[in-house]
Amino acid sequence: MKIGFIGTGVMGTGMINNLLKANFEVTVYNRTKAHAQEVLNHGASWQQTPADVAKVSDVVITIVGFPKDVEEVYFGHNGIFETARPGETLIDMTTSSPVLAKKIFSAGQDRQIDVLDAPVSGGDVGARNGSLTIMVGGQQAAYEHVLPVFNAMGTSVTRFGGAGQGQNAKMANQIMIAGTMTGLTEALIFAKAAGLDQAQMIKTIQGGGAANWSMGTYGPRILKDDLKPGFYAKHFLKDLRIALDAADEMEIQLPATQKAKDLYEAMVDQFDLGNLGTQGLIKIYDK
Repeated sequence: MKIGFIGTGVMGTGMINNLLKANFEVTVYNRTKAHAQEVLNHGASWQQTPADVAKVSDVVITIVGFPKDVEEVYFGHNGIFETARPGETLIDMTTSSPVLAKKIFSAGQDRQIDVLDAPVSGGDVGARNGSLTIMVGGQQAAYEHVLPVFNAMGTSVTRFGGAGQGQNAKMANQIMIAGTMTGLTEALIFAKAAGLDQAQMIKTIQGGGAANWSMGTYGPRILKDDLKPGFYAKHFLKDLRIALDAADEMEIQLPATQKAKDLYEAMVDQFDLGNLGTQGLIKIYDK
């Protein structure tokens, strides 16, 4: 099975390396070729456009930044749908809009091409370690066909239903992360103001009922002032906006998620810190 992979950023690089370790033949494209150098050094091949990748692949995976980037990669000039063949499988692993996932699925159906939406959770650590959680929407047969590909990148792979349901599951995930990241940030701010040892506080809380992945992963990084992106704040803000748009369509209220969105909006738009990781939220409390 020949894999095409479009997007060699923080997440894509780790995912490609794990596909190569699983002995898949991988062809890649990224807008900036220099950002693909690590995976090229590890044995991936290069193509000049998404269309060129689709032409030589049985399965094409995309993980890019924003929904507009997904649109361009699939439907734009030199996009995937220019050359994808009947029987090919396309997997968008970008966290994107459920509406866009359904649009790509419909375009695939018209061309006898299988399409899955399969966003991931687990950050840069999960991408590197092959321990991602993968949430899939699309047809069962297509899901089963590419399950070995998913298993090379993740340890928890679940199909939630038809097209768009992978994205809906990821929105639920991001709503939860909004709570844990804001909670972590304010717990650290409170502990510092109260004169507590912040590292001791994290260690203790991680042994109790408030233990969570965000605290275990990002708490120690914050204390080292390591705000490099395992997941970009600007991308998380995009996710929260998508989640709230979907909530509006379903006529439900998510006031806590709205507040988290407002905080990340301030971080990204007001303080221009969108290229930090999500743990960089702590910086706006210093302003």
